[in-house]
Amino acid sequence: MFTRRTLIGALGAAVFIAASIPATAEDKVYIPLISKGFQHQFWQAVKAGADKAAAEFNVEVTFEGPDNETMVDRQIDMLSAALAKKPAALGFAALDSQAAIPILKEAQEAGIPVIAFDSGVDSDIPKTTAATDNVAAAALAADKMAELIGGAGKVAVIAHDQTSRTGIDRVDGFVNQMKEKHPGIEVVTVQYGAGDHLKSTEITKSILQANPALKGMFGANEGSAIGVVNGVTEMDRKEIVIIGYDSGTQQLQAIRDGVMAGAITQNPVGIGYETVKAAVAAAKGEEVPTEIDTGFYWFDKSNMDDPEIAAVLYD
Repeated sequence: MFTRRTLIGALGAAVFIAASIPATAEDKVYIPLISKGFQHQFWQAVKAGADKAAAEFNVEVTFEGPDNETMVDRQIDMLSAALAKKPAALGFAALDSQAAIPILKEAQEAGIPVIAFDSGVDSDIPKTTAATDNVAAAALAADKMAELIGGAGKVAVIAHDQTSRTGIDRVDGFVNQMKEKHPGIEVVTVQYGAGDHLKSTEITKSILQANPALKGMFGANEGSAIGVVNGVTEMDRKEIVIIGYDSGTQQLQAIRDGVMAGAITQNPVGIGYETVKAAVAAAKGEEVPTEIDTGFYWFDKSNMDDPEIAAVLYD
C-alpha cells in the first residue's frame, strides 16, 4: 500500500526517468532536403555534410532527389510531399530555377523557411542560398583553359542543363570570361548532356568529329566531365585539353592519368552542412546571411594531394 510519501517519491522518480530518456526522432525538429539527384558522388558528399550538421544540431534531416537531373516534375512532387509534412524548415536545390516557385510560395505562406542549396531559384523566397559562386568558378576554369592552350584556338562546352542556376551560371561564367579576357579563344559550341555521362560521351564525339581543330573542352559538372573524358578517349584525341567541374573517382583518376588537365572542385560537404545550419537558425526565427559562399578550388595533378585540396575532393 502506497503512502503519500512513497507515492510522491515514485512520481519524482518517474519524472527523473522520463527526463533522462533521449528525445526520439519524432520529437526532433524535422528538416527535409530535396536535392537535384543522387546519381553523382557530389550529392553523396552533400548528404554527408547535412548528416554531420543534423547530428551536431540534434535535428532530423532527410535527403532525397530524383533518379536523374532531368526529372523536374519528380523533384516538384518530392518538394510537395515534404511540404505536406509541415517541416520546421526546408532545403531545396532546384533543377529548374522557376518551376518550383508556386510551391515555395506555399511554404512561405505557411511560415516554413526555405534554404536554397547548390542551385538557387529566381525568387527572394529562400532565406539564403548555400552554394559555390559558380560564375567565378567557371571563369577560373576559362582562365586555366586559356593558359593551357596558349591563349588562342577553339574550345567547346558540355554542360548539364540550361534551366538550373548552376547550369546557367557555369556556362555564362566560362563563355563570358573567354569573351572578355581571352579574345583569341572561340567557344564554338555549348551543348547539354543532362549531367548523364553516357549522353555527354556521345555529344563529345559529335563535337570532335565536327571540329577537327578543337583544342579544349570544358565539362561543367561531374557527369559532363566524365562524358568528355570518355568521348575524347574513344576518339583517340589525346591532344584535347580537358577541364572538368566537381571531382569524384573517375575525374580524379583521369587527372592522375593525365587525360584531364584539372578541374574546379566545390565544397559539397560544406554545402550540406551550411544548409542544415541555416535551416536550424531560420526555424528558430534567427537571421541568416542572404548568401553563403561555400568556396571553390582549382586542382590538378600538382596539388590534388595537398591537405587543403584533398579535404574537399570526394570519391
